[in-house]
Amino acid sequence: MMRQLTELDASFLYLESENSPMHMGGLYLFDNSDREKPLDFEEFRRYIESRLHLADFFRQRLIEVPLHLDHPYWVDDPDFDLDRHLRHVTLEKPGDEPALLELAASLLAEPLPRDRPLWEISFIDGLAAREDAPSSFAILVKVHHAAIDAATGEEVMGALLEFSPTPRSLIPPQPWRPKPLPSKARLLGGAYGSALNTPFRLASLAKDTLASAFYAVLVQRLRKLKLPPALFSAPRTLFNLPIGRERVIGYVEFPLERFRKLKKAHSELTVNDLVLATCAEALSSYLASHGRLPRRPLIAMSPISVRSKNLRSPTGKQLSAMLISLATDEPDLARRLKKIHDNAVASKIYGQAISAARLRELIPSSMVGLSARIYTEFQLAQRHRPLFNLPITNVPGPQIPLYLNGAKLIRQIGTAPLFDGLGLVLVIVSYNSKITISVTSSPSVLTDMDNFLARFPEALENMEKALDGVDLASLPETEAGGGQTLNRPATLGGAITDMVSLFSNLFESLRHRSER
Repeated sequence: MMRQLTELDASFLYLESENSPMHMGGLYLFDNSDREKPLDFEEFRRYIESRLHLADFFRQRLIEVPLHLDHPYWVDDPDFDLDRHLRHVTLEKPGDEPALLELAASLLAEPLPRDRPLWEISFIDGLAAREDAPSSFAILVKVHHAAIDAATGEEVMGALLEFSPTPRSLIPPQPWRPKPLPSKARLLGGAYGSALNTPFRLASLAKDTLASAFYAVLVQRLRKLKLPPALFSAPRTLFNLPIGRERVIGYVEFPLERFRKLKKAHSELTVNDLVLATCAEALSSYLASHGRLPRRPLIAMSPISVRSKNLRSPTGKQLSAMLISLATDEPDLARRLKKIHDNAVASKIYGQAISAARLRELIPSSMVGLSARIYTEFQLAQRHRPLFNLPITNVPGPQIPLYLNGAKLIRQIGTAPLFDGLGLVLVIVSYNSKITISVTSSPSVLTDMDNFLARFPEALENMEKALDGVDLASLPETEAGGGQTLNRPATLGGAITDMVSLFSNLFESLRHRSER
């Protein structure tokens, strides 16, 4: 079935650049100990092949509309070849964890080819024995962000993972017969019909020659909204610099019970509050060690989504986001935690928070791509304060083991795209009674990963000490935003106002330059 990308999905294609591949990634470590013999690549390939029918996404690729008059479509790939999506990599001895992470970082830096379905899995063996996985292998999964609506990461991994060491019996699939590719006439007809039905998109067809007209329509629409107060209060930090093509990844792991114990002693808190406070302390400590801790609090962007309770049910794209002050200007950790909690709660209930669905009605995805490219070309990351300092994504997972064809999943490390000015991402995954904080960055931004990771265990210890015997309810009420100039909770609505301001100045400077 031919399906067109939405504005939001298409924006992930337009945002992609050589330095910013727009795929989500996951490094999964498995233990073979419960199997009669270790899983090898050939058996892994057969296992994947037997599950391709569980999600259409696996065998669908993009097809462009002639002259790029409209967004691309998902269509069956008549040339689908599983071997173009699977890699087999054997680590050289000693095959230790640093080598695995270095390999994963190099693979993540490579964009996904668009002439085939937008996913890739690397099977990695040759790993050294470790205490929690005496006989192990890893897989690195890459899925383009534009494909998440067609098949969420949960659905993709749900096709591969099981709740039992014994794989479930599957009904043999029918022979796969791809539907014919649509003709150019059909694609052009759809493009013109879409343009006539959507006047705002009609303007986007001239994006290369009428950028200023684009901007005028954008500003006119945004200024009619009753948006929250302007944000743009995030300070410049070491993390908000231009990025290169290379990546570095790392992780730290904690027993989930340590956070649950703190939550039990302070029932008004959530585990998410405690994890955010741990990240805030680690970030603060790292920046302070470099003499670069800003006086203003760091701002984190946290995506909000509806999570499915079923491993194999897609979550759908019910996305929004909130901006949270990490209150790094507050030295007292108990007070900081209370500020983070108050700000998070207020942001979630703030009625003017703008969802992704609303955003895609307001801003054409082609304008998003154009803006991102201008932001990079003119090195605006070095001249303007960021909208926020880093994304922190929390991915709740099942608290029981998962298996891939009998091999137990030991650990999952999540990664996400980087952009100029946003050179650090934290992905937090809870799974099987553990919390893993994954770090993705550029070596030009995070030059000492080991030093950065060492801050997290210290941060949790400091927080445990700071909360010992403290009654948070007795602490004075705090202002959302960490006591700074944020009079109301920070949301993407304020960010949009500031984007208007930023690009107003930019286009004005471009106009003056052209008049000279």
